[in-house]
Amino acid sequence: MLSSGLTLIFSMMGVLNFAHASFYMLGAYIAYSLVGVLGFWPALVLAPLLVGVLGAGFERMALRRVHKFGHVAELLITFGLSYVVLELVQLIWGRLAVPFAPPAALQGSAFTIVQHPLQGLSLVWGAAPAQLCAGAACSNFPLTRLFMMVVALLMLLALWLLLTRTRIGLVIQAALTHPEMVEALGHNVPRVLMLVFGSGCALAALAGVIGGITFVTEPNMAVIVGSIIFVVVVVGGVGSLAGAFVGSLLIGLLQTLPLTVDGSLASLFTSWGLAVGPTTFGYPILKLSMAQVAPILPYLLMVLILIFRPKGLLGTRDD
Repeated sequence: MLSSGLTLIFSMMGVLNFAHASFYMLGAYIAYSLVGVLGFWPALVLAPLLVGVLGAGFERMALRRVHKFGHVAELLITFGLSYVVLELVQLIWGRLAVPFAPPAALQGSAFTIVQHPLQGLSLVWGAAPAQLCAGAACSNFPLTRLFMMVVALLMLLALWLLLTRTRIGLVIQAALTHPEMVEALGHNVPRVLMLVFGSGCALAALAGVIGGITFVTEPNMAVIVGSIIFVVVVVGGVGSLAGAFVGSLLIGLLQTLPLTVDGSLASLFTSWGLAVGPTTFGYPILKLSMAQVAPILPYLLMVLILIFRPKGLLGTRDD
């Protein structure tokens, strides 16, 4: 969800929004405040709308004024905005995590994977009975994560249909490549770009609301996801919604699958009959397990993508 919003802004406007994760955090905190007054479901709708209005206002009042100075100025002003948002969040909501719990409808397990020593692997909808898990290994999949997956897929589908199957989408795409022609046809190009930026911020806030109830709502939540969404966009392909989807799946697998492998290059070489010990050249690196290097694998992949395929896997933009 986060990557699609960032991709939307960059592909349509050419703006690399460094403060995108800050809008994600802002969505979570605003929803947290609204939940106490309106409940979760109204907050899920209103918080992205409010953040979208704030994003559109920022584009109108600040970003548009530096657009003529190029990408560096745009990057710097969004970089500064990210710190302003962080300080404001800490001033208003404090430096500690806030108790943003999911609603009752999203609490519990969506399904449970049961690994029984005699009956093998099975799937149980909801939470598995305690007596079943007493003699087997049970792994619960939370409802909040299933809700996140469903919303992300629906959002990507809606965004793709909007941009490729509607008149509004055609105007938005034409405003980037042929702004003079679009203005000659009577469309207000600056207003279109402002709406695009606000929509991208709203998508980030929607991700923030769901991320807030799934993970932890704290001031560092923007820092935690901020760097990885840029990796997803670069790997998937800058300017490509399909690339953002593929990139998010790829990075997700790259972050989680190595955690299940308790092996290293040293153990691999040992299985091949090679003697690897503390005196072997490069042993401090060879002894690192896959679980230990898992956090750096997405960034390593990004470097390789930038070297061998700068457009990304499904990228469309050259700049």
